[in-house]
Amino acid sequence: MRGPESSRTNRARSLRKADNDAERALWSDLKGRQANGAKFTRQLPIGPYFADFACREGRLVVELDGSQHLDNEYDRRRDQFMIAEGWSVLRFWNTDALTERDAVIDTIIAALERRLDPVEAQDLRFIAASTYREILS
Repeated sequence: MRGPESSRTNRARSLRKADNDAERALWSDLKGRQANGAKFTRQLPIGPYFADFACREGRLVVELDGSQHLDNEYDRRRDQFMIAEGWSVLRFWNTDALTERDAVIDTIIAALERRLDPVEAQDLRFIAASTYREILS
């Protein structure tokens, strides 16, 4: 949201400036509607949190995580908040965004097209909002 929440806008801007190599690499494939025509934004405020990448039309949040996020309770609470707000959350490891970017993009597109089932594994976490199957991309 722009305008009245200037502190949140400033925080989002600072997060965008401080992105890491994986975020920069993935953003190069998401910006400009390159992912099957879906419009993504970076560091979108959702409640008290900021999504690394978000597609408003598809109500999809994409997060990139480093090793410090392994079994992180804060991330689970954050995901649950976003899901309660109607967002589905898709998490990848930074290394996958750098070394397996085509597969990451394919998975994001599958989620946007509602072809991805919820999964929680070592290398991927996708938690769908209750409205996931209802929203058409």
